[in-house]
Amino acid sequence: MAQDTDTGSARMADRYPMLFQTNLPVDLRRHAPHRLPQLADELRRFLIESVSRTGGHLAAGLGVVELTIALHYVFNTPHDRLIWDVGHQAYPHKILTGRRDQMGSLRQKDGLSGFPNRNESEYDAFGTGHSSTSIGAALGMAVAARQKGEKRKVIAVIGDGAMGAGMAFEALNQAGALDEDLLVVLNDNDMSISKPVGGFSNHLSRLLSGKLYTGMKEGGKTLLSRLPPQFSELANRWEEHMKGMVLPGTLFEEMGFNYIGPIDGHDLQTLVATLKNMRDMRGPRLLHVVTQKGRGYEPAEDDPCVYHGVTPFDPDTGKMEKKGGGLSYTQVFGDWLCDTAKADPRLVGITPAMCEGSGMVRFARTYPSRYFDVGIAEQHALTFAAGLACEGVKPVVAIYSTFLQRAYDQLIHDIALQNLDVTLAVDRAGPVGADGATHAGSFDLSFVRTLPNLVVMTPADENECRQLLQTAYEHSGPAMVRYPRGAGPGVSVTEDLKVLPLGRGEIRREGKGVALLAFGSLLANAQQAAEILDASVVNMRFIKPLDEALILKMADRHELLVTLEENSQQGGAGSAVNELLVREAHPVRILNLGLPDRFIEHATQQEQLTEAGLGVPDILAAVNRLLRERPLRVLANTSS
Repeated sequence: MAQDTDTGSARMADRYPMLFQTNLPVDLRRHAPHRLPQLADELRRFLIESVSRTGGHLAAGLGVVELTIALHYVFNTPHDRLIWDVGHQAYPHKILTGRRDQMGSLRQKDGLSGFPNRNESEYDAFGTGHSSTSIGAALGMAVAARQKGEKRKVIAVIGDGAMGAGMAFEALNQAGALDEDLLVVLNDNDMSISKPVGGFSNHLSRLLSGKLYTGMKEGGKTLLSRLPPQFSELANRWEEHMKGMVLPGTLFEEMGFNYIGPIDGHDLQTLVATLKNMRDMRGPRLLHVVTQKGRGYEPAEDDPCVYHGVTPFDPDTGKMEKKGGGLSYTQVFGDWLCDTAKADPRLVGITPAMCEGSGMVRFARTYPSRYFDVGIAEQHALTFAAGLACEGVKPVVAIYSTFLQRAYDQLIHDIALQNLDVTLAVDRAGPVGADGATHAGSFDLSFVRTLPNLVVMTPADENECRQLLQTAYEHSGPAMVRYPRGAGPGVSVTEDLKVLPLGRGEIRREGKGVALLAFGSLLANAQQAAEILDASVVNMRFIKPLDEALILKMADRHELLVTLEENSQQGGAGSAVNELLVREAHPVRILNLGLPDRFIEHATQQEQLTEAGLGVPDILAAVNRLLRERPLRVLANTSS
């Protein structure tokens, strides 16, 4: 096996000779500048081949190959801190920073993370996964370097989509005021300000970043400061208006940044020269580079959205492996949204930049005037929905559980406090597989069930998901339906828009001694375990309002209640049951099974459930372990 591996590595080295001579950025810096385009070509081809085997994020990384090389070539990483916003585009960075030979383990259990991770490499200066954090983190590092007297550069790379979020502008505002030594690289691959790109723009950017221009600019400021105030103000306005005619950076200049760009983000010669000039400048500065998502791979260039995140694919054709399984919960939501919109013209759909991921493509195409993508702005999405609800419109916000965390204050203050009629369709609840801890929906039940006025529902299957979405929509107040990533257990979905009784669960199996209370999609595992234990099974459906009468009924009839949920055990559905039993002083024994008090890293969803102790064998083991310690009377003579 070792010989085969060595032979495979030798073949790879033959195909990518320069890349395999570049194990770390220190090796990269030994290359002559004219050789860097060859390295970019090899890195891009290696990235396509590697991701075609593992799946993962592709188009974003292809777009920053040259930028990644230039940054590591010019700056002394890891001493200089390089921070990638979101991290979808960080695969080339991983390859160039000692992890090339581990790319085959990408997003797999115990393998490389799909995002920058401080525990994985010293070159990953900041852990990312959610957007718009890079500038704030980089500013903190720049301030720390100054306070500690350390001579280091700090660079944040942020995309145009992430730049639109409030956090990014908050950080820019502070950075400009503090006048820290910070470089922000705006990776623009979709904005209208991308147009002034070419030879003149590149030449202008080199000029504006050079010592001659910056020296003249500083000298001019000194001269202007000696003029009477009215002349000084006039001269300053003239300078800004003249610069604004050829450059789209007036906004950044007004915020206190020295703006350079836009430049071609695939022109290595211009990138290196400009970055070297900007490296030697002081204070907050922003380099605007224009790149193309999917660069160098035709299928990804033609459809960068589809090739943003990919399953394994044929690199020659771009054809991806089809995902197995039945109808996904996301598809159920998308179909329900279109059907309900057809029946009710008041419905509008809102997403914070997750149209495809949340299943809203057909809705956006069919009802374009009722579809709103607010960008990477989760806080605004909820307040926007609240404003619509105030005027009698029926907003449905499609949002991932992990992104709902970012809008918690708006959920409390703008929606729940005012008891507004907003429906939240919360996707990716529970473990999410290869995206790992940054995207796991582990906490939503814990942080939402404390909110007055909010109804919280957890469907057990595809059809119940549709029914509970309709229940939430017709409820005259804030309501949330949370459902997991991927396919359901295969229950057929009816076309009607049925409403289920509010706050009512259902008994799915009558057994003895033990009752399994399942909240959400773990009902299928509960039913399998119950057949072996001869236990009762309850499909709880609602976290809030909790079906207290049904729980107390099961407590009266059983000696042990077991709660099951794909949420943190702390403060989740099991805690709600515990609180009820304590309040009623009920003596029944209780076992809470849910996500443990630690972050579960990337793996398959099934591997993550097993690690959390939520697979069928794990449920049986936990119950039987408890029974061995203190057997139930009814099960004392029963083999397990």
